[in-house]
Amino acid sequence: MPLTAIALNCTLKDDPSEASSTDRMIGVLEIAFAQYDVELVETIRCAAHNVKPGVTSDEGAGDAWPQLRERILGADILIFGGPIWMGQISSVAKRVLERMDAFTGETDDQGRMPSYSKVAVAAIVGNEDGAHCSSAQLFQSLNDSGYTIPAVAACYWVGEAMGSVDFKDLDQVPDKTRKTAGMVAGNAAHLAKLLKEKPYPG
Repeated sequence: MPLTAIALNCTLKDDPSEASSTDRMIGVLEIAFAQYDVELVETIRCAAHNVKPGVTSDEGAGDAWPQLRERILGADILIFGGPIWMGQISSVAKRVLERMDAFTGETDDQGRMPSYSKVAVAAIVGNEDGAHCSSAQLFQSLNDSGYTIPAVAACYWVGEAMGSVDFKDLDQVPDKTRKTAGMVAGNAAHLAKLLKEKPYPG
């Protein structure tokens, strides 16, 4: 069975035409996933949509989340991407995680959340320390919301503290980043295939 992935770019930049280091990291993972026949069907620039604050799946008039939620849950693998700000994942990412909290109350007859048997990985970039803190925040929240986290699930790059070079500005992607992306993609694809063939029983 073919596998699909969807990416969330939780950059603070709301203009999809503006270059984003998070987009570049997602692109590194897209190439790695393609080697395992996983298609990245879409990247959503979350700040470009009116994702209202809240912890339900529909926060009323003008809320973009219900439609985004449907697209996200339609994929086997979620690539959750975001930048590091003040040593932790971005505020946009946190808002998305808060909206996913609604999954805990949307279980089926077997107690399974809509995200059960789906796999999540992280794509993190920044010019300061905080990649481990950010991935810890993401993985704890995503696991609480029903996603399965594979081994080696985070691909990240951090530049010099207080530096001016962004990931998107690098002439080449570092070899270590590419190798890590390959491990993330391989492990995630393997796990997603197993769960698609034999979902959690609940």
